[in-house]
Amino acid sequence: MNRNLSWGVLVIGLVLIIAPFAIGLPGKASDGQKMIDAFEPIMEEDNVAQTVDYYDNVFVPLGDIVPAMSQENIDLFNGYLAGIGGMGTEAQALVPAFAEATGMTEEQAAEMMATNFPAMMQMMQGLPQMQEDFEGLLGLMGANVGIFERVPPGLDHYLPLVETMEAQRTNYDSIAGLPDFRLFTWFFVIPGVLLLGLGAAGLLAGRREAAA
Repeated sequence: MNRNLSWGVLVIGLVLIIAPFAIGLPGKASDGQKMIDAFEPIMEEDNVAQTVDYYDNVFVPLGDIVPAMSQENIDLFNGYLAGIGGMGTEAQALVPAFAEATGMTEEQAAEMMATNFPAMMQMMQGLPQMQEDFEGLLGLMGANVGIFERVPPGLDHYLPLVETMEAQRTNYDSIAGLPDFRLFTWFFVIPGVLLLGLGAAGLLAGRREAAA
């Protein structure tokens, strides 16, 4: 090997050894492998399919509920709730008023109404519980109006993520099938060391020939 070629081989070997460390390849390769390992369970075929199913069949339909969860509707339902409260108050006076109007005792009036109007009497008896349940429902709706307002922009925000996961699933498998990223530094260093040794050997051999 002539002297110029030996120097060229030696320089290339040095570049291969130094370049990975100059660009921070060991640390970046380690970070890359950690990322591949961390995403492995997320990018599994079954998990991606489940993520898409949740988005399409659970979260997207929530967007259709948003109009019903508006403050305007809650105010409307609170008006209905006030009406239920008023009905409850009047219901307590209904049997005594009916008894007085018909000349019956209150027990007779209550028995007659229960026999002839069972559904109405059952509803009247359930008005206090109905009012309590309705108050709880409206309280829950009112506490979550702000959350439901964020559903449409949230769906828009996460759609690219879900689409990317679905589209890149097989590409992820290809990348994950590569050798451990932490080995990449050695793919440069080992050939560099060999070339460095080859170039140095050529220079030493040339020096010996010149001395001889």
